[in-house]
Amino acid sequence: MDSPAKPNTRFCRELFLWAVYYGNEGMVKALLQLSDINPNIKDTIYGRTPLVWAAVAGQEGMIKLLLEQEDIDPNIPDTKNGQTPLMWAAINGHEGIAECFLGREDVNPNTKEAQHGLTALGWAATRGHDRVAKLLLQQEDINPNIPDTWYGRTPLVLAAIDGYEKIAELLLEREDVNPNTGENRGGRSPLMWAAHRGHEGVVKLLLSREDICPDIANSKHGRTPLLWAVVAGHHRIAQLLLERGDVNPNFPDSKCGRTALGWAAVVGNCGIVKLLLAREDVNPNAGEIEHGRTPLA
Repeated sequence: MDSPAKPNTRFCRELFLWAVYYGNEGMVKALLQLSDINPNIKDTIYGRTPLVWAAVAGQEGMIKLLLEQEDIDPNIPDTKNGQTPLMWAAINGHEGIAECFLGREDVNPNTKEAQHGLTALGWAATRGHDRVAKLLLQQEDINPNIPDTWYGRTPLVLAAIDGYEKIAELLLEREDVNPNTGENRGGRSPLMWAAHRGHEGVVKLLLSREDICPDIANSKHGRTPLLWAVVAGHHRIAQLLLERGDVNPNFPDSKCGRTALGWAAVVGNCGIVKLLLAREDVNPNAGEIEHGRTPLA
């Protein structure tokens, strides 16, 4: 009697990865019985393990099945971007999958990916997935202040850039999050980004912190949050900042020496010009350093 033919190992591996991606649990269980199937195998294009593919596709049932394997490694990143399964869950907002990984002691929530240096929390903040961010922030060993390696932006800076209020709120509720920490490249703080992008809700959240410093300038342009709001023409945010007693309306930027009034005149925002001229402490004759022009010139 002829012996049964040995399965094509390469074909079985490819079939295994496809079955994982499409959530075919029956096929995956059958293939896992073969001695040649490694549950940590990577595909040849992206270098993604079955866990990574399942996290990308949002296959929560498949994640649970794979994590039951004794020889499974939940921390293997893909080869292309260096992103772990947990990071992919954060990227795509798969709350249930993130919870599966965070329930394990061998998964580090603070691991950075290779391409941009973002953690899972950094990705959740970048994509606006507040439920995943909340799960991550509930971990005892989470570090909410890890900056990426590209621009040196913390999760709070990333949330402020795109105006994700819920994530900003979750981060600002923590005493270990400094609302004034800016990015390494350019030095813009969360308040500067929110003021420049016009995210009024995030601005209000930041200004509600007692330890906020609303009048510091960034290193590259020397602009305060007020100057960033005026340059972008955000009248309401400028008003919120000017209502405070710790914001100097005459602070000039370091690049060309323009004050808020000077910038409002340059960009032609009459509303902000009127807002500033209504104040007794605003000097309408203060000229810029670069050319010496006054706001009325």
